[in-house]
Amino acid sequence: MIFNGHSDILSDINLRRLNGEKDVFRRYHYQNFLKSGVKSAIWVIWTDPENLHRPKERTKEIINSMMEEFEEASDMLNIVKRYEDFNKGFQEDKINIVIGMEGLAHIEDDIDLIASYYKDIGLRHASLTWNEKNTLATGVSNNINGVTKLGQKAIEKIEELGMILDVSHLNQNSFWDVIDIASGPVIASHSNAKEFAKVNRNLDDRQLLAIAKSGGLVGINAVSVFVNDDKNRQDIDGLIDQIDYIKNLIGIEHIGFGFDFCDFLPTSYVGLPDPITNSITVKGLSSEADILNLINGMRQRGYTEQEINLIAYENYDNLLKKTL
Repeated sequence: MIFNGHSDILSDINLRRLNGEKDVFRRYHYQNFLKSGVKSAIWVIWTDPENLHRPKERTKEIINSMMEEFEEASDMLNIVKRYEDFNKGFQEDKINIVIGMEGLAHIEDDIDLIASYYKDIGLRHASLTWNEKNTLATGVSNNINGVTKLGQKAIEKIEELGMILDVSHLNQNSFWDVIDIASGPVIASHSNAKEFAKVNRNLDDRQLLAIAKSGGLVGINAVSVFVNDDKNRQDIDGLIDQIDYIKNLIGIEHIGFGFDFCDFLPTSYVGLPDPITNSITVKGLSSEADILNLINGMRQRGYTEQEINLIAYENYDNLLKKTL
């Protein structure tokens, strides 16, 4: 089984529904999930760069389209609110979806909204910010500020509710503030090691070790520029290099998948694809349908079935068992 710790499918659902389409997951994504056995995923509500000036309105739009889509796809999607809900999804042969928020700019100074989202839409995952600076913390677009007093209250509320706390888009100051404030595990749902790719969103060794010490995990990101600075290593082998490095540094029990597939999004959101592969992600791994290419590559590199199962599903399962 596969657990994908970071997916932007809700953005695709929203954009297509705004254009009058319906049943988007069934028509564009479901078969990809079936091909590789993706049984669970975190789907995030995300305010894209074009809408950062109106985060409240954008969040409402995505939530509305999400709820409409979930109703249409109720025969194939199971929304997870308690850990026990995973078993319900398996028994009914549905895909388990954990609802997340990639950034909380839209709540401004209203911390109580986190609890409202928890109750009203089943929110079970959150990061304080995307790349931007907001009332809670600062993302990688700014290297000066850290977590605010309001951000500390947000962290406390997230942990009190039993939600997953995500640090993937934080700058260094905010990252270390979260580590100091949080009392439980934190995840970096879609980040790699800076050892191979020096992009701001990747993690240095100290950060990787801190996540492991918290009891959390790092979700391996398949976006090419996050895998290796050398374009010749922006492939599945390069991604396995990332897995090898992080495993040897912090232990295999702290690694998961957070693929960040985004070829279905507008270039204004994610940038231009590679002119040769026509994809944002590494060659041979552009959607859920291709995940078995990575699994087979891991086998060829000597990973045992037990090790693959840990990274592919069980590490996330163990984390959620403790958190939700």
